[in-house]
Amino acid sequence: MIVYAGQGDPQRTMALLWRASTADPGRTTRGPKPALTVDAIVDAAIAVADESGLDGWSMRAVGERLGRTAMSLYTYVPTKRELIDLMYDQAHANLATPVAPSSGWRAEIECWAHDLLACYLRHPWLLQVSHARPVLGPHEQAVLESILRILDRTGSPVRAIVSSLFSLVRGSAQSITETRSAATTTGTPDQEWWALRGDLMRELVPDFAERFPYSARLAKEPAPGNWEDLARNAFTDGLAILLDGVESAASPT
Repeated sequence: MIVYAGQGDPQRTMALLWRASTADPGRTTRGPKPALTVDAIVDAAIAVADESGLDGWSMRAVGERLGRTAMSLYTYVPTKRELIDLMYDQAHANLATPVAPSSGWRAEIECWAHDLLACYLRHPWLLQVSHARPVLGPHEQAVLESILRILDRTGSPVRAIVSSLFSLVRGSAQSITETRSAATTTGTPDQEWWALRGDLMRELVPDFAERFPYSARLAKEPAPGNWEDLARNAFTDGLAILLDGVESAASPT
């Protein structure tokens, strides 16, 4: 299931994302203290999504986690569309802490990329939220601002590099997440799946190596550990290659 951000009420969503004083009944200073707050609802919603993904996520499940009904949440968040935007933004909190500039821009970018990868793996449901339309919340913006600040010192074409970095991190996180869930979802362990198809390929396509020599050569290269290790190595190597390109185009100021 792919979810697009920004499908709720625009004004209410943006007010909630940026915690405008009128957006959260839990932040009012007059009258009785409310039973819930937007922050508490967002935290509970993230916990539910971490456990079940967005496919098994619902306002009812969030309410049950808080010991409330789904209807009680609508005082604070109009619909689940706004809540998903809030969840997405909050999951990116605390990712904008930079490495000391003395470490150099390359080390800073590596830290940024590894931190963002770790965030996606902690909250794999984030990958179900399309990157085509940003949430435009403060935490998501801080992640972008952090990498822009680093790249500003390189003199490189920033827009292309930022897009490539996000694509690399999200793509790698997707590969690792799918690798982790493949055996459980399909009921077939990785080794069994590959062994069966390897036998069938040798039986049904005996001239495979002649028809696809470069693929055959790749298959013979030693693979590091399991498929998750392979995906992680691909991320690290891909990041290094990308940063080599940045370095060659950089004109430090």
